[in-house]
Amino acid sequence: MSVLAELLLAYYDDNARDLPWRIGPKSSPNKKINPYHVWLSEIMLQQTTVNAVIPYFEEFTARWPDFKALAVAADAKIMAAWAGLGYYARARNLIKCARIVSHDYDGTLPQDEDELRKLPGIGDYTAAAIASFAFGKRALVMDANIERVITRLFEISTPLPKAKIEIKAALDDIVPQERAGDFAQAMMDLGASLCSVKNPKCDQCPIYSLCTTGQLGTAAFYPVKAIKKAKPMRSGMAWWIEYDDKVLLVKRDEKSMLGGMMALPDDGWNARRDGDGALIIALKDMQIRKIMQHDALVQHSFTHFSLKLKLTSIELIQDNILDEQMKEKAIWWPIKDIDTAGLPTLFAKAVKIKTDENEKGIK
Repeated sequence: MSVLAELLLAYYDDNARDLPWRIGPKSSPNKKINPYHVWLSEIMLQQTTVNAVIPYFEEFTARWPDFKALAVAADAKIMAAWAGLGYYARARNLIKCARIVSHDYDGTLPQDEDELRKLPGIGDYTAAAIASFAFGKRALVMDANIERVITRLFEISTPLPKAKIEIKAALDDIVPQERAGDFAQAMMDLGASLCSVKNPKCDQCPIYSLCTTGQLGTAAFYPVKAIKKAKPMRSGMAWWIEYDDKVLLVKRDEKSMLGGMMALPDDGWNARRDGDGALIIALKDMQIRKIMQHDALVQHSFTHFSLKLKLTSIELIQDNILDEQMKEKAIWWPIKDIDTAGLPTLFAKAVKIKTDENEKGIK
């Protein structure tokens, strides 16, 4: 084993983060690695912070402790439990993957990277992470923390994402055969703590003597990133339609953004265009008691665009505005239980605007 690996693993043995899905060096010897936990955490951690994931992970594992339990759960319940974690395609792939593993693999996750990549929601990074963390395989695990450590360690000045080829080659040179999973997690922990994005603590780093940019005092300038293009700004409308202490919610089309989630009705905005100002659902014979355009805008940022929604509140005299076809897509939800609807963050923000104004006495 190389000096670098020995130093890093010694650091990990003393400083490993205590995470609910991890079996670390200080864990009880009776506690065994659970591949289901590794898989679930890795899907949740895609583009999401550890602190944000922990409560979701704990709820999911309490409600659905293994692949087979998750596989038979209702889609709506899983999507509602995921609400607020974002990137909802992950949740849809989570459901598909659990059912394939349950049906085709008898609830046991495959160990081979190539086999793992065939499953929904598992790409190169996730396959490597699962193979390494769950099964102890030597794999090249590359997340943002590891990329940062490697670019600083070897002074890789090519901007990301082009630098990934060089990073992978450098990583392949240093990953040991023994304790490969611990080595990857040690690098992740190092990147999440001492080798942070800003103000890296090079003087406390266990591999400082081997780090090129640490020795030069230039670590904070790495990794080099390509200039990002500004996100386009989209606009649209959403409606709070209320009757008898209930609000009208709709289930979004499976193929749309936030697909399969409950939401307020909107005007068809998406990543490519603004909304057209018209309700996307057909309502009949609305008899309106009150209508109000809210001043506050709902603002939200997605991966590839930002969105501003105007919110309109409508209070109805009657609730029979849904035809038989619409009753399959819409539901009158008790306002007092709105927190249980599993609304994605965008629409939860709209609800907050409405409830905040109600508390201020604005009707």
